[in-house]
Amino acid sequence: MNKPFPYTELQRRLAGTRFGGTVHFLETTGSTNTVALELAGAGAPEGDVVIADRQKQGRGRLPGRRWQSPAGRNLYVSVILRPTTHPSKAASLTLTAGVAVAEALAAWCPGRVSIKWPNDVNIGGKKVSGILTEMRTRGDSVDFVVIGIGINIFMKFDEFDEQFRNRATSLLEETTYTPDRIDVAETVLRSLDRWYETYNREGFAPVRSRWLDSAGIVNAKVRVDDRGSQVEGIVRGIDEEGALLLEDDAGSVVRILSGDVLVQ
Repeated sequence: MNKPFPYTELQRRLAGTRFGGTVHFLETTGSTNTVALELAGAGAPEGDVVIADRQKQGRGRLPGRRWQSPAGRNLYVSVILRPTTHPSKAASLTLTAGVAVAEALAAWCPGRVSIKWPNDVNIGGKKVSGILTEMRTRGDSVDFVVIGIGINIFMKFDEFDEQFRNRATSLLEETTYTPDRIDVAETVLRSLDRWYETYNREGFAPVRSRWLDSAGIVNAKVRVDDRGSQVEGIVRGIDEEGALLLEDDAGSVVRILSGDVLVQ
């Protein structure tokens, strides 16, 4: 369970994909996203991968949120992308990654994986994966995007922070056969490679369609909490930029750009 991560073997397995170039492995780091941002800023090419055995400062999407990142237990990976999309639409890459992760994890939990807007992947309604997307622009174009993916693999119920224990899960808790970290990494990155190619070739529409199928919240009543501000309404979908479309009590459809969604 705590054996060293075979990153050179992962690089070999990914040969022929977008992520088959360079896998940067770190025993311990603050955050794989931070490392990937530095590499991208220094000119690292699209497809470079950063993996850590342990993160000391794993970050969630919202300020103050952290991602538990003990050594040898989970997958902590970030990838560098250089899309040609406009910055206003780059947020849809978070949803693209969510589709890719959900598809990958369904190999071990068929029929039980769902996506929670905007960046969580759940198994049986509990969070197993989080996605953190960070972008740098140059003028009115995207310079690069870093997509960080954390997946709980070997975490046991009592290892989760008490405040999240009943809302988080892992592949160990949800499967009869728990895959090695390298198998999860390969499956996830191959899936991301396919969906990112679809995004580049066909735009967000096919990704959006799959996302809606996987989310299962269309027409559900939800409450969105965004740093203390709350909005309630019926989910009517997501738009071409990945914003959540919510119909309020007055019948108006509003765009939600961030927040935590709770189905009522």
